Amino acid sequence: MRIEIRNNSVLLDGYVNAVARDSRPMLDENGEKFVEQITPKTFQRAVEKSDDILCLLNHEPSRVLGSTKKGNIELFEDNIGLRAICKITDSEVIKKAKENKLRGWSFGFEAVKEHEEQASENLKRRFVDDMNLFEVSIIDDRKIPCYIGTSIETRADKNSKIEYRGEKFQAKILNYEKQIDYSNYEKILNEIKGD
Repeated sequence: MRIEIRNNSVLLDGYVNAVARDSRPMLDENGEKFVEQITPKTFQRAVEKSDDILCLLNHEPSRVLGSTKKGNIELFEDNIGLRAICKITDSEVIKKAKENKLRGWSFGFEAVKEHEEQASENLKRRFVDDMNLFEVSIIDDRKIPCYIGTSIETRADKNSKIEYRGEKFQAKILNYEKQIDYSNYEKILNEIKGD
């Protein structure tokens, strides 16, 4: 995770989650242990079919930092996983970046298609093959970024199982509060957009 601190913004660039790699062991709703893999191209399809994916602080709906529709966050899947590049102008997030208090990424999703296999005698492996991706969150020092949780929410008059996954990151902080050349950032965004 790269964090570039600027005069009135912070640029975050890093991976939200890897694909085709086992997660840490988790417990499902029935208390059974499992590991999980996101199948390659699942994130990309989720990004392509969504009208808007929010960027939140700590999964808090009242703390919207941006969105794909607003254009201050770019989400795409490459051969490693779901990568996010976002420019945040929220003063609290800038302060926490300066104080090295940003701890990780997390994302909230609904599994649309999945399958599983037995990984070992006491462990299942779940593959998420299709998902609805609602948000990615920046996790600060008030939360533990490696938590794995599940909650039940109602969406469109039906029960949907909304799941949250988190990853720790090692931050590389670059302080660019003086004169900055934004051409590299703009070049990356244009490459993503295909310009």
